[in-house]
Formats: sequence, C-alpha cells, structure tokens
Amino acid sequence: MTTGVIPGEQPPEPQPTGELMPQQRREPAGHAALHVDNRPRSSVITARAAATFEPVGRSVATARSFVRDTLQGWGFADIVDDAVVLTSELVTNAVVHAGTHADVLCLRTEDGVRIEVSDRYPEREVPLQGAAATMGSPDREGGRGLQLCAALATRWGVDYTPTHKNVWFQLNLPERPVGTRTAGPSLPADLLPLADGRVRVAVVQVDRKGTITSWNEDAEDLFGHPAAEVVGRPLTELAAWPHTPGTSTGVAEALQLSRWEGSYGIRGADGRVVPVYASHLRVRDTGGEPSTVCLLVRDDERAVLQTPPRVPAGDQAQSSDGQSTDPFEVFIGSPAPDDLDGLLQRTVERARDMLDADSAFLLLATDDETELEVRASTGLPSARQRFARVPVEAGPGRYGSARMPAVHDDLTSVPGAVPLLAGTGMRSVVTVPLKVEGRLTGSLGVAAEAPGRYSNEEALRLQFAADRIALAVESARLGELERLRRGSLSFLVEASDLLAGTLDRDQTLALMAQMTVPTLATWCAVYTIADQASEPYLSYVLHEDEELIDGIKSLLSKIPPPDPVPTPGARVWTAPGEVAHKAALRSSMRSLGLSGGPTHRVSSGIGPTLATASAVGGETVVLPLVARNRVIGMLVLGKPTDEHFRQEILELAEDLSRRAALALDNARLYSERTAISQALQRSLLPPGTPHIDGVEVEVIYRAAGEGNEVGGDFYDLFPIGNGAYGFAIGDVCGTGPNAAAVTGLARHALRLLAREGLSGPAVLQRLNSAILDEGDRSRFLTLLYGEMRPQEDGSAELKVVCAGHPLPLRLRQDGTVTPAAEPQPLLGVIEDLELHEETVTLDPGDVLLCVTDGVTERREGTRMLGDDGLADVLTTCTGLTAGAVAARIMRAVERFASDAPSDDMAILAMRVPGIHKD
Repeated sequence: MTTGVIPGEQPPEPQPTGELMPQQRREPAGHAALHVDNRPRSSVITARAAATFEPVGRSVATARSFVRDTLQGWGFADIVDDAVVLTSELVTNAVVHAGTHADVLCLRTEDGVRIEVSDRYPEREVPLQGAAATMGSPDREGGRGLQLCAALATRWGVDYTPTHKNVWFQLNLPERPVGTRTAGPSLPADLLPLADGRVRVAVVQVDRKGTITSWNEDAEDLFGHPAAEVVGRPLTELAAWPHTPGTSTGVAEALQLSRWEGSYGIRGADGRVVPVYASHLRVRDTGGEPSTVCLLVRDDERAVLQTPPRVPAGDQAQSSDGQSTDPFEVFIGSPAPDDLDGLLQRTVERARDMLDADSAFLLLATDDETELEVRASTGLPSARQRFARVPVEAGPGRYGSARMPAVHDDLTSVPGAVPLLAGTGMRSVVTVPLKVEGRLTGSLGVAAEAPGRYSNEEALRLQFAADRIALAVESARLGELERLRRGSLSFLVEASDLLAGTLDRDQTLALMAQMTVPTLATWCAVYTIADQASEPYLSYVLHEDEELIDGIKSLLSKIPPPDPVPTPGARVWTAPGEVAHKAALRSSMRSLGLSGGPTHRVSSGIGPTLATASAVGGETVVLPLVARNRVIGMLVLGKPTDEHFRQEILELAEDLSRRAALALDNARLYSERTAISQALQRSLLPPGTPHIDGVEVEVIYRAAGEGNEVGGDFYDLFPIGNGAYGFAIGDVCGTGPNAAAVTGLARHALRLLAREGLSGPAVLQRLNSAILDEGDRSRFLTLLYGEMRPQEDGSAELKVVCAGHPLPLRLRQDGTVTPAAEPQPLLGVIEDLELHEETVTLDPGDVLLCVTDGVTERREGTRMLGDDGLADVLTTCTGLTAGAVAARIMRAVERFASDAPSDDMAILAMRVPGIHKD
C-alpha cells in the first residue's frame, strides 16, 4: 500500500477497518523521499457516518447532501461548504470518471472532521505532492480533486490497496473561545442591532410527526396562543409558510433537516400572521426519538439569532496581504447563498449595515419593467410588504426614482416618493437601480428614521455595491423562474389529470378549490353562473383553516358578487377586505360600549369577526372562468391580512382557471344531458305496480350499463277492466338507448291495444306490425303477454301468449316446477304471425315466475345458469312470498358469476296466497 502525504504534515490516520498502516512508503523513481511524521495521533474519533453510492451521475448530489446533513448535525457548519466541495470532486472522480461505487466515510474528531472517499479502481494514477508543477494545470479535465484537497484541506492523502483507492482529507475547525460555535467581531454599542423592549424568544418543540409538544411562555406572549391550546396540534396549522410551487422548501421538509434557518409566519390567536425568523435544530432524546427544536423571534429582531458582521465604512476590495479580492464577496460574503431569497436577504442586510441604516429593501422588476415587486426587506414588516407591486414611472403610488440613484432627505416633504415606506416612520432614504446590460432588473434602497442622513457619497457607495450584485441577482432570479416554471408545469399537468377524471359538478368545484388552497392562495371562493340571465351564485368556499370557512362564506354572502367580466387575467377585488374590516370595527366598538350597545368580552365577543377580517384582509383577486366564449363563473383567490400575490402565482392561477372552467362546463353539460336522459328513461318505465286483490306481485328490474335506468328488457302490469289485469315481460334485441326506444313503443302499444278489448294473440299481432313499420330502426322482440283474472275461490285464471320468450315457470305447493306455456314465434321478424293463447290456473299457494334471458343466460366461464338451473332455484322457494321468491332468484343470479351482469334483467313473480278464513 502506497501513501502520499503533504510534506511536513502527519500521515493519514488508520482506516476504521482496523488495518495497520506501515510507517514507510515506496517512492517512485525521480521523486525525493518525503518526511513522514510518526508522532502518535492525538485526536479521538467521537462519531462516524458512512454511505455507499452507485456509479451513476445523481450519486454526486446525493453524496453532497449526505456530507452536508452529517456535518450540520454534528454542528460543523463552518467547514460544511469546504467539505461538500471536496466530497463532490472526489465522488465525481469515482462514480463518473472511474465508473465504480464510491464509499464515503465521515469521522468526527475533537478538532475537526476527516472524510474518506474510496473507489474500486486502484490502477488510476494519482499525482504525488512534489513540485507545484506536478499537480498540472487547473484547466485539465482530471486531477482537480487533489488540487482542491491541497488548497482547502488541513491535511490530505491517498491510500492504495489491491482493490481500492482511498482519498482522505482533514478539515480542522477554526480556533474559537471554548464553548462557542460561531463568533462575530467586537462592535461599538451604537452599531449593535436595535430591539424594542424585551426580546422574546419562542421555543417550540415538534415531534417526528410534526406535532407541537412544547410551547414556552415567550411563545404565548408573541402569538397569543396558550400552551394548552396548541400542544398536540400540527405546526402546519399555525405556520404561514412562504412556499411556491416548484421552488423552496416546505414546512414538512424543513422539519426533517438537521438544521434550518429562515423566515416564515406564525398565525396568532387574533388570526394575524406574525413574521418570524426561525432556527431549527433536529435532536434526539435519550430514547432515540427524534424531534425538532424551533427558536423563533420577530423577523425584524433576527439579529438575536444571527448577527451578520457589519462592513466598515472605509472597506476596500483588498485582502490583508495586499491582493485584490472580488468586490462581490466583499459585499455579500463568501460563500454566497445558492438560492434567490437567501441572496436577496443577505443583500439587504449588508446594505443596511454598510450605510448604518435602520432598514433596507430590495425590489425586482417584472419582465416588462413596468412594475417592481418587493422581494426582501429588513427592519420593515416584511410579511406585509412581500410581493407588493408598485408602478415604475407613472400614476399615483409610482416609484419614480427606480431608474436612477436618488436621495431623499425627508420623505414627509415628498409623500409617495417611496410607497414601500409609507407609514413605517422612515424619513431619509437612498435608492439605486440594479441594471444588467442597461436593462432595469430591480431597485435597492436603505432608509433611516432620522432626516438628512444620506448624501450623494452614500448613494455612490450603494450604487457600487448594487452594480456588483446585479448580475448575480438576475442569474439567481432566472434560475428561480425556471424552477417555478417547471414546478408550474408539473402542477398544471396534475391538475388537468384530476379535472379530467370527473364529470361531477360538485366534485369539480371541490377539486378546483383544493388545488388552489394552500398552493396558490390562503382561501378561495368559486362563483358559478347558470346562464347569461342569472346572477353569479356563491357555490364553494375553502380556507386552509377549516374553522374560518363558515365566517368567510357568511361574509361573501352579504356583499354583491364580483362582476362577470370576460377580460382575461386577475383583477383586484377590494370589497371583501373592506367589509370585513368594517364589521370587525363595529364589533370592537360594541364590545367597548362605544356604540350604545351592551359591552362584551373582547376575546369571546369579536373573536370570529376579527379572525374573518384577518383571513380576508390581504390581497383578493378575481379570475374569470370562461368556457366556450361564455363566462360561467369566477374564481376568487385571497390572502390574509396585508399579504400579496406574486406575479408568477397569478399567471399560474390564470392557467389553472382556464382548465378549471372547461372542466366545470363539461361537468355542467354532462349533468344536463344526464338529467334529460334519466327523465326520458323514467318515462319508459311503468308509473307503478297496481294492487291486485288476491294476488301478490313483485318486480325486480336491472338495466345494464352505467347511468341506464331502462334497457332492452321491460315489464308492465296494468288494469284492463272488468277485474282483469294485463301483464307483460319482454326483451328487445340489444341494450342501451336504441333498445329502449323499442321498449317504449312496445309497452305503450300493449296498454292501448289491450284496453281496446282485443285478445292476446290479436294484441301481439298488431304490435308485430307496428315494430315492422319502424323499418331500419326495427328490432326483433321476445314477449310474454298475459291476462289475469282473480277468482272467488282464491285461484287466478291466466291466458298467456309466449312469443319467443323464455317460458314462464309455475311452482306448485308440493315443490314441482313446470312450464306454464308453449314457445311461439317472436315479434318483429315476419309479417303474418299465427299465435294462440293458453289458459293456466294458479291454485292457492302457486307461483308464476317470468324472467328475461339476462337471468337464464348468466355465465361464469363456460357454465350458464340456463332454464334447468333457474328451475332448481325455484324449487327451493316453496311457501315464500312473491317478494321473497324474486329476491332469492336475483341473489342466485348474482352469486352465479363474479363479474357484474352484462345484460338487462327483469323478474316478475306472481303468487296466489289463497283466501284466509277466520
């Protein structure tokens, strides 16, 4: 085994496998022997983590995440970035260039961390450290991993075995006072961050399921929720997370990270969102159960948890050794954040510190450069201002100083010059543009509470800093926009699939709302318009907090709906917020006795009103639902108090509204046609089964096909006159609407002809002619028709004609089953039919069973129920009522096969119970 080490450093530490390393190594020819320090190792390994990665490209990113999470969990945030860079290069060499698995081992010691990356390609040449020239050019394709080790690592080396090559590096922690993880420079008292009164730090502990388990007194003071009220609830119910589809990290993901810091909001007891800056640390208890400890302060007091060092006023882009450094790194610091929000937030914090200001803000321009959107601020209520938009040049509330540097000594003398600062108490402000290749991309400003704080010199310094960061900001913005567009595309694809999967109107409305909340908005409402003469109707309301839905629904029902304007795009609707705030004000005055009414406790009397006002108090927009050139409704999206929509979200909502409108209109058309179809089908069914003295009658009818109430099978039972009743059961060739049309013709013709006093054969002969007259639309028909007359002795006399239909079966009291008629020609085939009727007498206790072929032809593979099977089932029905007989037959048919029936089925059972004597 050969080992290469940095001259003058200790040799690599032993492998964790327990192999002993030799104290000598063989030198290649032409290289001078290197000094090896054989002093015993003083560092003790206190923790280790290992993972193996497959030889695929995605393994590099996975390895970076593994090392980052491991080191952050160990509290080594200061050396995480260097470790990730080195691991990325070495794993890339293993899985991409060498094409082998990569084994990564992290070892924690008292003074730092040692990371080993092993591959299974020991033949690759490794340049040993000698003269600087032997490391090769930085532009070479290979070898940069070892160059980075030499540049960044405290120590490094390469170990060879017959099967593996192991590259290791050691990163030591920076020297700090005992017990500190990070430390900032000493600052004069006037440069320390300001805090209003007592600084409260909320400590919230969350278990592995995201449920709050601990809530301290400061959390109660900051947010108004008593501990007993929130313990046991998911944190997601209180967290107003700034999540955008396709970008950033959601609250569930953040709670799973070993460390996380950032800004979000917590909904207070009054319904308002309190902007907070949070630091999350994932820990384990003595039982090994993981949980997350969250430290939260007000967002404008983030310096309590994170104090960035201020850049001295006379800083120069020059390092201590006299060499020039990157001005971008001087301003932003190194390493720069790799996400847009982090970069913007650090930018405003450094800009505020550079000019010793009280606040700072940064706005980004829209693609057409007509508006600026607030994306980051410090020292201001960021949640209230985030994503607020102002015009660049014209109109009231304009941002006239966006394209040129500007200094305002006193904003009270120039109202509206910087709309973002209205009502914040800031007096003096300096703003500078961010430009890339002459195009306006944003605006950076700092402000102070005192007037006259800034001059042209500060404006030039701030402009110099803005020029340094403008390109990085624009690059990060374009990257975020690309991720957002990819996420939006995925969101729209999923939404389209869901909307296309239903034709039910109510379900479509629910899907629209559920896809919108909370991904695009905090709450939404859907108005529908039945026709052009109808007013918009509030059809659906949804809020991410279910307890607020009723309040919002009640509020919206009391105000006129938005106008159904077909113009595409989102338009602001101020009515809900205005009405909600007026209602909350009236409730507050009543509770204080200022309106002449009774005084109530504020907490219980106006709580719901204040919560509703807070829920709808932010920006509310209306998007038209246009389908087939007609406005069929409106989609209303809302934010809570003082929050705004970002432009990309509104564009995504507009795309969603177009798809939702078409789905909603399709559901409406389907519902209308279904209602028409069902009404027509119901008209083909008998209006009801008449009561016949002395005869029990039961009918079971099942039409094949989803949504069909009538098919090719039909039945009827109707009075003829003089105590006689006609009954029929038939089967038209085929199923569905075409067969149902012939069904209607047959049923109505039978009633009409029978009541004319014609005999059974004559009735069927005329029906046969009517069917043949239909021409191409005619279908052949099997039909069992009969007339029944109950007798005084308790029996019933039947005259039956069976035209091609399955024969009726007669069940006697002794259990014997016999056919009750003979087969004759079916209808709709030949013109001249010769039919005759047969007389059957049903004695007391006898049953006559009539079915269609959907019953007898029930199949399971090659088996069929058939006439014999039906007769066998009927023999078990002795002594049962007509209803019980029909139910037993249907149950036997259903159990005969596992598949759903594919043919229409009709069962008509008639039983003569006989005369009961007291």
